[in-house]
Amino acid sequence: MADISRHKQQQQYTDQELVTQTLANKQAFAAIVRRYEAPLLRYITRLGCRDTSTAQDLLQEIFIKTYIHLNDYDHSLQFSSWIYRIAHNEIISSFRKEKHGPTVLEREADFFLFDKVVDELELTDQEGQKHTALEIQAAVDRLDPKSREIIVLKFFEEKHYDEISDILQIPEGTVATMISRAKKKIKSYLEES
Repeated sequence: MADISRHKQQQQYTDQELVTQTLANKQAFAAIVRRYEAPLLRYITRLGCRDTSTAQDLLQEIFIKTYIHLNDYDHSLQFSSWIYRIAHNEIISSFRKEKHGPTVLEREADFFLFDKVVDELELTDQEGQKHTALEIQAAVDRLDPKSREIIVLKFFEEKHYDEISDILQIPEGTVATMISRAKKKIKSYLEES
């Protein structure tokens, strides 16, 4: 019973408070894992890791690196951006080793996200019909890795420009430019089909 109430209490803490608690008591790291396990696993999958056991291994590696470098975390930054940067670096490193390319989505349950992308990017065909999720996924899959990642972070992970800037360690202006270019590429790929 004490574990349940402690778990509920930890859900109310900010990320920074959880980091402070973890630095004082390593057992508190479990709350960070609980908070970020699902979003990071989704991010790993969206960037192209289709094998469940490989995705779980990557997730574990991300949490290990997070724990090891927790003392280096700068409390003036958003913790979510910091942990996503660690995830980004691990995922890219894994892709280089494995040489497999990403895909944005493969679970049917996630296709609702494409409606948001269609609306945001104003993706309609010549007859004014919206493109299907599969058409958009195919177009996003054709993007180069950097463009694909920026689209995933912006539209599927719903990160703001400043967070993307922190995660990818590039200026916000570059984020805006890359998103604009990626949107144009997606539109041109869709017009080809």
